[in-house]
Amino acid sequence: MPTEHPTVPPAPDPAGFAEFYRQNFAAVLGFVTRRTDSVHLAADLTADVFLTALEQADGYDARRGTPAAWLYGIARNVLAAHFRGSARERHAVSRIAGHRMLDEQDAAVIEARIDADRAARQLAGRHAALSEPLRAVLDLVALDGLTVREAAQALGIGAATARMRLHRARKALKGVAPQTGPSLNTLLEVAS
Repeated sequence: MPTEHPTVPPAPDPAGFAEFYRQNFAAVLGFVTRRTDSVHLAADLTADVFLTALEQADGYDARRGTPAAWLYGIARNVLAAHFRGSARERHAVSRIAGHRMLDEQDAAVIEARIDADRAARQLAGRHAALSEPLRAVLDLVALDGLTVREAAQALGIGAATARMRLHRARKALKGVAPQTGPSLNTLLEVAS
């Protein structure tokens, strides 16, 4: 459903601009969020749009268009400037990336990280493949730090049932063990 845009022109004084901001905030935020994938970036860019609008409020000319069109023009320029800056930054980083030679320790760290990431993906896959009852007990114990008895109470099941489900979940996950970093057995010992 399109947002109706007010026709109140921007005012350079704080009180007048506050009303302009209030009436147009949702529309500008929607415009920005449709073009970004980060909540924080959307908030920052929306603030930049209104800051630019405040700085340029005395240059608004009603003969050239509506206040909404003027504001959307500013929003487009702010987003374009942001994305140009991001592209320049990525290009600069790519130009300097890889210039330092890796030593044996760096290579070992990278290999360990790759192995750990692979093991983590396998573990996440096995975790996702667990049935909901097994996953619920495991998550409450291993991730949330509850005792088996507390997890059983939270799930409305008996403690013996919770212990059996936890045992089955641990058994299903034991096939994946990272080669570096904390071992899966360490993680699963926490869950016992």
